[in-house]
Amino acid sequence: MKCVIAVDAMGGDFAPHNTVLGAIEAFHESGEFKLLLVGKKNAIIDEIKSNNLKFDEKYIINADEIIDMHDHPTETMKTKPNSSMAVGAKLVKAGEAHAFVSAGNTGAMVVNSIFGMGRIKGVSRPTLTAPLPNDKGGFTFLADVGAFVDSKPQHIFEFAILSKILIENVYGIENPRVGILNVGEEESKGYKLTSDASKLLKDSQLNFIGNVEGNDIFKSTADLVVCDGFIGNIILKFAESIIPFLKSTFKNYAELGLTNKLKIGMVKGPLKEALKNANADNLGGLPLLGVDGISIIGHGSSSPLAIKNMVLRAKVMYDKDIVNKIKGTLSDYAE
Repeated sequence: MKCVIAVDAMGGDFAPHNTVLGAIEAFHESGEFKLLLVGKKNAIIDEIKSNNLKFDEKYIINADEIIDMHDHPTETMKTKPNSSMAVGAKLVKAGEAHAFVSAGNTGAMVVNSIFGMGRIKGVSRPTLTAPLPNDKGGFTFLADVGAFVDSKPQHIFEFAILSKILIENVYGIENPRVGILNVGEEESKGYKLTSDASKLLKDSQLNFIGNVEGNDIFKSTADLVVCDGFIGNIILKFAESIIPFLKSTFKNYAELGLTNKLKIGMVKGPLKEALKNANADNLGGLPLLGVDGISIIGHGSSSPLAIKNMVLRAKVMYDKDIVNKIKGTLSDYAE
C-alpha cells in the first residue's frame, strides 16, 4: 500500500508558505507517497499558484480553523474541532492517511495526536524522542523532550522502550545503551523519580548502563538518555541554540576586519559540513512515539527545508513499519 502523508499546511509561524513549499518539494523529490495538504483550501491554492507549483487540488483537505501558538492545547479539542491539526489527526485514525506532520503548537499536536489517533495499547504516555549530535559523528537520543512536562517512573521506563524500538529500526543501532539523566554517576545520586525509574530500567531487558550526566550526551556515553519532559525540553532547546550562537559569534568576529572575514570564509564550508548533524532543519521534526499512527512534530519556525525533511521522516517511519513494531514488541519489554 502506498504511504499517505497528511501535512498541516496551516501549522507554524510561516504557514502556509513554508509548509506548502516544503511539503510539495518532498513530494516531488520522493514521488513514492501520496500527499494531502490540510488547511484553508483557498489559502493553500493561492500559495501554490503564487509560487508556480504543481499540485492536484483534489488532494487539498479543507479545514476552516487554525490552532495558533497561544491556544491552550487541551481546550482546542472543544474550541477548534475543525482545525487543520484536528482534521489531520482524524485522517490517520480513519485510515485515510498513515502519517500526519505539523509544525504547529506542540502541545496541541500532542493532544490531537493522542485523542485523534489514539494510544497504542500498553502506552500510558507517548514521548518525543530527539537525536542530538555526539562526538562520534552520530547521535545520542534524548527522551522525553517535551511531550509532557512531568513524568512518573513508569513513564520514563516506557520512554526508553519506545525510543529503543525507534533507534534500532530507523537508525540501525542494535541493543542501544540506555542511561538515565542524573546529577552524578553514583546510584545514590538523584531524587525519588530517577531512583524509582532506575529500578524499573535495571530490572528490564533493556541495556541499562545506569546514571549519566549532562556532559555525557555529546560524549556518546549512552545511545539513549531518558528523563522527564521538563528537563528534556530545556536540554533540547539549549542544544538547538548552539548553532545560532556560533553563527552570531563568527559574524561578529568577521565584522572586526577584512582579515577576520577571510579567515571565516576559509572555514565556513568545513564547519557547516562538520556541524550538519546539529542543524535542526536537516533533521526535520520529531516523532511522537506511542500513538496509534505516525505523528511528526516540528518547530514553529520551521523552514521549507525542515518541513520537507519532516515529511520525508514520516515516510521513513512508514517504510520501517514503526507503529506495528512498537505494537509487536512493547509487551516483551513491559513484563
